[in-house]
Amino acid sequence: MTSPVPETPTLDVAISDGVCLIAVDRPEVRNALSAQVLTDLTAVLDHVRDDDEVSVLVITGAGDKAFIAGADINQLQHYTPSTALESAMQRVFDAIENFPKPTIAAVNGFALGGGCELAMSCDIRIASERAKLGLPETNLGVLPGAGGTQRLARLVGTGRAIEMILTGRFIDAEEALRIGLVTSVVAPDALLDAARGTAATIAAKGPLAVRLAKLVVRAGMNADQGTGLVVERLAQAVLYGSEDKIEGTAAFLGKRTAEFQGQ
Repeated sequence: MTSPVPETPTLDVAISDGVCLIAVDRPEVRNALSAQVLTDLTAVLDHVRDDDEVSVLVITGAGDKAFIAGADINQLQHYTPSTALESAMQRVFDAIENFPKPTIAAVNGFALGGGCELAMSCDIRIASERAKLGLPETNLGVLPGAGGTQRLARLVGTGRAIEMILTGRFIDAEEALRIGLVTSVVAPDALLDAARGTAATIAAKGPLAVRLAKLVVRAGMNADQGTGLVVERLAQAVLYGSEDKIEGTAAFLGKRTAEFQGQ
């Protein structure tokens, strides 16, 4: 048992059945990302990283109009070159991408700019049929600087990424699904249930296998295939010597539900 999740002014956080649901709660500004939101996200991530009661994170936005409609423009107008070099937003999204536990973005409306970049840093993106995604930073004379130029190209290909970034156009959920920007699309009133259902399915698997599978896929994306295959074999060697493997195979053969310990 760990201590309660710290209360933050911009996030609504709830933990249930192994799932930590984080909702950015600034509906009056379409859940725009401010410096305070980034600070609060960091605090929650740090807290749940070692919480054994949390297996999966789900990130969404409060209300039904926006996931996260980008950065807070009131703050953006005061940014300087040093702000970009400090890259606070990029560092937070890197932390989400490299988080040891699986992450799911439940995209319930506008996911623009930093909101789209946050969604792309998650492992899985489930979108409402009403979702709109895009990177419109060029309209403001800047570019997607929190990972957007890199993650979008890796997800949808270089040509599509350049077209989306240069035009700044929004795409709907169906197009996002077709090009691989999101992994599934559901009715708006089914979004959180779909995200929780996916999270529950993952949480029921061997936790050590889940962590290592995510790590191997992520590491392989930044290496040649031969190196990725070596990392895969090493991770499998760890799992073959784990208590989870013993329990998982015994449960399968005994036709019962496995009781994994993450060891």
